[in-house]
Amino acid sequence: MKSIIVALALLFSVTAGAAQQSLYQQFGGKQGIADITEEMLFQVGGDERIAHHFEDVDIVRLHRLLTEQICQVVGGPCEYTGDTMKASHRNLGISTGDFNVLVEHLIRAMEKFDIPTSAQNQLLAKLAAMHNDVVEE
Repeated sequence: MKSIIVALALLFSVTAGAAQQSLYQQFGGKQGIADITEEMLFQVGGDERIAHHFEDVDIVRLHRLLTEQICQVVGGPCEYTGDTMKASHRNLGISTGDFNVLVEHLIRAMEKFDIPTSAQNQLLAKLAAMHNDVVEE
């Protein structure tokens, strides 16, 4: 019985610690976000379903801008310096399917870096609001 109480106390202290961290901290700060973004872009480059959308893109610049944007979205000290989502995706023919594939890769990247599911869901909810500015259907 004592070991169960100790295990529960340990579990609650770990959970409480994660809850006290800001969303930005749960993503590992700017470097953690940069790592996740890099992993996502690496996966996208090998995915024939959407890689064609990135063929003529300056990937280094895109990585920097996505890192800034995600950092800002999760409450970090970054400022997104790119164009609006609507302007940067205009006339690219991005479908809901394309959008969803990118989200799949983002989720895989976040899982690879052990981002808590609740933190993932918070980011995804914020990014979902951009759907209509990115997709042209």
